[in-house]
Amino acid sequence: MKTYLNFIKSKVHSTQNSGLSKFSINENMFDFQKYITEILIKKGRGAGFLDTGTGKTLIELCIAHNYAIQTNKRVLIITPLAVAFQFIKEAEKFGISDIAYSKDGALKTKIVVCNYERLSKFSSKDFICVILDESSILKNSEGALRTDIIFFLKKVKYRYLFTATPSPNDFEELGNSSEALGNLGYTDMLNKFFSNSENTIKPQDIGIKWILKTHAYKYFFQWISTWAIAMKKPSNLGFSDKGFELPNLIENDNYIKKYTNWNIGGQPTFFGIQAKTMSEVRDEQRKTIVERCELAYELASKHKISVYWCNRINESSLLHKLDKDSVELKGSMDIDKKESILLDFAKGNISKLITKSTITGFGLNWQHCAHTIYFPTFSYEQYYQAIRRFYRYGQVNDVTVDRVLSNGMNRVLIAHKEKAKKAVELFQQLQLAINSEYKIDFSKFTEDVNKPKFL
Repeated sequence: MKTYLNFIKSKVHSTQNSGLSKFSINENMFDFQKYITEILIKKGRGAGFLDTGTGKTLIELCIAHNYAIQTNKRVLIITPLAVAFQFIKEAEKFGISDIAYSKDGALKTKIVVCNYERLSKFSSKDFICVILDESSILKNSEGALRTDIIFFLKKVKYRYLFTATPSPNDFEELGNSSEALGNLGYTDMLNKFFSNSENTIKPQDIGIKWILKTHAYKYFFQWISTWAIAMKKPSNLGFSDKGFELPNLIENDNYIKKYTNWNIGGQPTFFGIQAKTMSEVRDEQRKTIVERCELAYELASKHKISVYWCNRINESSLLHKLDKDSVELKGSMDIDKKESILLDFAKGNISKLITKSTITGFGLNWQHCAHTIYFPTFSYEQYYQAIRRFYRYGQVNDVTVDRVLSNGMNRVLIAHKEKAKKAVELFQQLQLAINSEYKIDFSKFTEDVNKPKFL
């Protein structure tokens, strides 16, 4: 029978101050990849905020290989849906063996790859190291999956998180990442560095609750640099950018000329006005579905291969009716069906794909496609991740993004521009803080523990 003290101890993260002192680096890696891999292996726990196409998969595989060899224990890599196959293919390419994709929880190799959707089939006790690919899944601080992931990691000795970019406007994600690694908890981070300031007046601040304290600005980024390394391109870390040049990104804003007449205080407005809040944007989207879908189909029909990114079920259904060449990926489909569709699109068996950024916006490499349709929302991160399926290092063609929206949704694009600036600032601050010394002083609990009377 568990005692109360054992119960409390079960809620505490296992701690590990360092990683491996002996390791090998794959000779096929670029110099900057070797540098990142060495830093993270030595840390034992850390995050790699590395842009799309910079080799996160190979870095993760190299870390996993080292822990599997040095400890003779299993390593788990958790990926978004359909990304596991990319890991297996990359492992074969670079001669990394003893790895398999497990859908049912079976453990037949030292390195095991699974999907987030199948995490419940595994036990953390079986792994010495766990690596989260596209760890932005931790963004939702109240999500059940976020809680399950952090609980899964809690007793794992070595932990790693990788994503192309942490959300520049959602600092809770950084808190969740820190907590998942066993550093400052999400709430502790907010209390130490932030103040609460809900602001829905400025479009760039819609949905933001937490603002960095002015005096804590410098120290916040120094603290992140103690457990994370960030890179947009190799030169950020002092290496050459040769071979890592991006093609042109062509972003077109395509408007349907229709304003919504809002009902304010029970009285309809005479003129259409701009949607300001999230609820107004959703209402604007709902009232312009037909026009937006028809324009989206018209734009996509000019391209042989394209991806539609929509937000609503009825948008997806209508696009599928309009585009006879399209395949619709639905959230209600079972995992195997979704995976099959995504693999067929990656192989070129599907020319037009209809999906949502919340389902397939992370991890997938679609360089064979250079055109996409996007229905904007206030989420800059979803937009960034979606277009980065195509616009990434390794893409040889210019990428065209046709954003489709109504005239009443200009504030969404204004918000995107402001958040894009913040994303650049976030990485600049992380770069300035690299190798900075910063220490969190934890208060020690010295009082006697008083058990509740009912125990």
